Amino acid sequence: MAIKPTIFKLQISLSDVNRNYYDSLNLTVAQHPSETLERMMARVLAYCINAQEQLVFSRGISATEEPDIWAHTLDGNLSLWIDVGEPAIERIKKASHIAKAVKVYSFNSKSGVWWEQGRPRFAELSVAIFQFEWESIKALAALAQRTMDMSVTITGDSAYVASDKGECEVGWATLQAA
Repeated sequence: MAIKPTIFKLQISLSDVNRNYYDSLNLTVAQHPSETLERMMARVLAYCINAQEQLVFSRGISATEEPDIWAHTLDGNLSLWIDVGEPAIERIKKASHIAKAVKVYSFNSKSGVWWEQGRPRFAELSVAIFQFEWESIKALAALAQRTMDMSVTITGDSAYVASDKGECEVGWATLQAA
């Protein structure tokens, strides 16, 4: 019998000062059995950074032909493709041909090596690549609860996250602009 995903219900008060975007998000996030809590929370943060009306989580890890998060236009075209982690260059190259915008959010301890190995080939693509600070992603994961209320305030290259369990700040670096 297959192991089922763990479901998280998140109520997020989002304030994105960079984009002057403010919203209350009610997210249901499925953590795949093989997915770490750090990766799931990095997905939630990437969602918040890119929040917009048509943005949704895809089927995720179990759907290899889909990104982690995506947005379609009203006429069905793929407007935004977001991958979280260290995807293969071929995957991102393919995504750049089918989506108007592609973003990658790298987050773990090996992302520096991934970036250095792929940098020359990524430079040929119109893709935005960001790297979350690994220690702060671990702090963010420590705040996770199956049902939680949290506030996320984004300003500059960081997000301040507060919940009943505590608070943390997650910073990121822009490795490549689109």
